[in-house]
Amino acid sequence: MKTDADVQSDVLEELLWEPSLNAANIGAAVKDGVVTLSGQVDNYLEKYNAEQATRRVAGVKAVVQDIVVELPGQNAHTDQDIAEAAVNALKWNSSVPLDAIRVKVENGVITLQGEVDWNYRKKAAEDSVHYLAGTKGVINLITLKPTLSFGAAEIKERIKKALERNANVEANAISVEAVNNEAILHGTVRSWSEYDAAESAAWAAPGVWHVNNNLNVLV
Repeated sequence: MKTDADVQSDVLEELLWEPSLNAANIGAAVKDGVVTLSGQVDNYLEKYNAEQATRRVAGVKAVVQDIVVELPGQNAHTDQDIAEAAVNALKWNSSVPLDAIRVKVENGVITLQGEVDWNYRKKAAEDSVHYLAGTKGVINLITLKPTLSFGAAEIKERIKKALERNANVEANAISVEAVNNEAILHGTVRSWSEYDAAESAAWAAPGVWHVNNNLNVLV
């Protein structure tokens, strides 16, 4: 079993390995498998990618994100600039319904609001604005209202079959509940990538409005 020192060393190496990051100003402290990222980056995408890279490391139980985005002078855009860029980015993303999302920008932080019928559309909207210059953060308040509706028993069965089909998931270690339009996952997984894969499978079930992921990551 990895010690906290082992996890810290692996996280720092993974941050250096990630080509989209300048890891020179990023630090990582570890206590009981919980990694706290600190330091400073030039844009929000680097902050986001640092967290994703950390989650890939075996032994990481959770990530606390304390990285600060400090924009260099040439990337200092006004909120109006960022808002216009965000609206255009959403417009050009075919996964996001036209005019379904409202954008607010305050002090470089983009807030997305609106309603869509699938979680992948909600995620696509957020992904569209991650990379925009001048962005310091993204708050996704988009809500789901699926147009398809299935009973709890059918939702549960569809999710179980999806987990069984997925090569990245040990389906026998996961139990599924469905209450109204909520899917609930219990059990254990071997990594954060398996955790994410199981959650994605649950979100893909027609009629799911919310996923409560209670899976434990074995480290």
